[in-house]
Amino acid sequence: QDRLRDFMRKRERGELLIQKINKMQDKLLKKIQLSVSKDGFVHFGDTVMLLNPVNESRVGNGPGTCGSLAPREVSAVESTDPVGRNAFCVLSVDGVTVGEPIRFGQNFRLGTTGAFSDQMFYLASDHKSFIRFAKKSYLQQVFLTDQLSYLTCWQATCLDPQLRLEYEGFPVPANTKIIITHCYTNRSLAVPRNFWTRSYFGKEYEVICHTYLDSHKAEEDKNHWEVVTGNHSDEDRTMIDRP
Repeated sequence: QDRLRDFMRKRERGELLIQKINKMQDKLLKKIQLSVSKDGFVHFGDTVMLLNPVNESRVGNGPGTCGSLAPREVSAVESTDPVGRNAFCVLSVDGVTVGEPIRFGQNFRLGTTGAFSDQMFYLASDHKSFIRFAKKSYLQQVFLTDQLSYLTCWQATCLDPQLRLEYEGFPVPANTKIIITHCYTNRSLAVPRNFWTRSYFGKEYEVICHTYLDSHKAEEDKNHWEVVTGNHSDEDRTMIDRP
């Protein structure tokens, strides 16, 4: 009878493990409306997704992001829907007005709440060390932190290396392939796609900072990203869903 009463009490309070799991899943997979870009550019304050266009693996903070303020792992999932776990807000580093377009070579941050609370966590990276590295590839890890520092600063770079100097200072186009570079380490955000694990939410790919160059000294598709915005004609869909 004591066990039954304890069970009933926990169920009423929502403290059962199955209840906690269901709540976590509902919040992480909660539908998020992405910002619509009227001029075709990415702006400070926009809510966006980061898409690796080769296999449509998009960055999302993993299930380990809930319940702790310690640094959190970041993974890429095969999904086409904007939800709490893969939506980021583009944030200014130096006080640029919300609504202003981001420019190539300009520092910015990527923040997320994971649809849990008002607590913001920022996409970050740091140099690899003996105790700090990506678990699968052993390369430079990417994580989420609640601490603002230079480790959370990123820049957008033109995809074509020969045009980078010319494009410096120009607005960053949305839904177009770019390179996202970590300011502190000067390494590019990447999804190798051969390092993955299975979680409660399915197959998740490791996200790292590592610049993969081909024979022409251009970044490989592992480093290619699109900043995905909302669809003008359908608020529940994204620009990548357009025919």
